Amino acid sequence: MKLLEGKTALITGAARGIGKAIAMKFAKEGANLAFTDLSYDEYMQETERELNALGIKAKAYVSNAASFSDGEKLVADVINDFGRIDILVNNAGITRDNLLMRMQEKDWDMVLTVNLKSVFNLTKAVQKPMMKQRFGTIINMSSVVGVSGNAGQSNYSASKAGMIGFTKSIAQELGSRNIRCNAIAPGFIETGMTHKLKEEVREAWIKTIPLRRSGKPEDVADVATFLASDLSSYVSGQVINVCGGMDT
Repeated sequence: MKLLEGKTALITGAARGIGKAIAMKFAKEGANLAFTDLSYDEYMQETERELNALGIKAKAYVSNAASFSDGEKLVADVINDFGRIDILVNNAGITRDNLLMRMQEKDWDMVLTVNLKSVFNLTKAVQKPMMKQRFGTIINMSSVVGVSGNAGQSNYSASKAGMIGFTKSIAQELGSRNIRCNAIAPGFIETGMTHKLKEEVREAWIKTIPLRRSGKPEDVADVATFLASDLSSYVSGQVINVCGGMDT
């Protein structure tokens, strides 16, 4: 039997990158998939086609995770379409990097809203249905810079650090209802975001990683699958770094 057979997962920001890798891995393990992005573009359409080709039920939803009302409507729509939500992966996120002396207020507000408020929005929306079914797994996508900080990313680091505190609090609040909440803190992962970096910057990053390589989205997806499955049934309130030893 596959690890996620018969379960339904909701993943935000999963049209590409780490979110897509998690969706594909979950589908291969038997989960039905609901996933979101901001527009039904070619990336979202292709991801939807690829997921359905794996023989599970998959549906794309245009939804803004940073909007409280969108989050409530999304969860209601997914439950209506799939019957339940067993797994929530809060993956939606953005960066607006700059040194604090040059950072604009709008860049601070936008990153905190998209990265952190979205986690509140979706977690609050799935809380009641998960409590009613007395089962649920919530996975929040944090970052190693939320653990250790990083110059030029005070807004991003603050949002990801806040996510860790939220994760630990929710694990304590909902544990008695058999709902687990954990966070993943990826390091330098090869995505469209990192591909924009100059080669010398990428090489400098890799030299700081004990394993001497960047990570792949699939590396994160494997850990997410562990946390979503019954293999981690006694794991809650934890932060798992997926960083090649960069943060030790």
